[in-house]
Amino acid sequence: MPLSRRQDLIRALPYARRYARALTGSQPRGDLLVAESLRGLTVAEPGPMPARLCLYQWISRQFQPGPASDAEILNTVKRKLLLLTSLEELSIADAARVVDLAEAEAAEILSQAHADLRKVAQTSILIIEDEPIIAMDIEDLVRWCGHEVAGVAATEADAVDLACRTKPGLILADINLGAGGDGAQAVASILRRHKAPVIFVTAYPERLLTGEAIEPAFVITKPFEPMTLAIATYQAVTGGPSFD
Repeated sequence: MPLSRRQDLIRALPYARRYARALTGSQPRGDLLVAESLRGLTVAEPGPMPARLCLYQWISRQFQPGPASDAEILNTVKRKLLLLTSLEELSIADAARVVDLAEAEAAEILSQAHADLRKVAQTSILIIEDEPIIAMDIEDLVRWCGHEVAGVAATEADAVDLACRTKPGLILADINLGAGGDGAQAVASILRRHKAPVIFVTAYPERLLTGEAIEPAFVITKPFEPMTLAIATYQAVTGGPSFD
């Protein structure tokens, strides 16, 4: 493999990990999927697509959740397209190439997937965010997605206390809480007492998705759009816990 291609794949790794983890609902399973895809790419002939899209494509092809009905297969394609276009911010054209569909067909399936999102069961969400304006924006987004706000915490201590009292169905946490502590530490403390899916938000996802430690399966990059939160919430609630 040419050195430039290898370097492009290395740069794409954090985003590939994010996609694979969200797709599988698990850090270990997602990272294993990325590793298997990388092994395949290193021996395959380079295709016309950029390295990042090639990695997404190999991950998408490798992720086949066992024998499934036509309806279940369609749901899997919907999940892939939702994640690729919203979480990974690909165009419909690029997402269609990744999942081996014609652009028109991918657009139609994606439209169905967006409609499905509106039917997702509501849950209560604990927001851990130290910036008041950002916290208010996230509250609005959570309600826009049809969910309830269990509470807003600006510090580690408040987050743990609120989680114990409200038992949220999902946790949406910033990493850096400034003087209030560490969002990841707050989540770790909460999960020892109360199991719930977790979505981390950060301006620097590549710093979080290193594969070197236990990490969240669900990561959103700041700033994010309402649809991104809706999709991440859907994946977190329906895809299982975010830590194994």
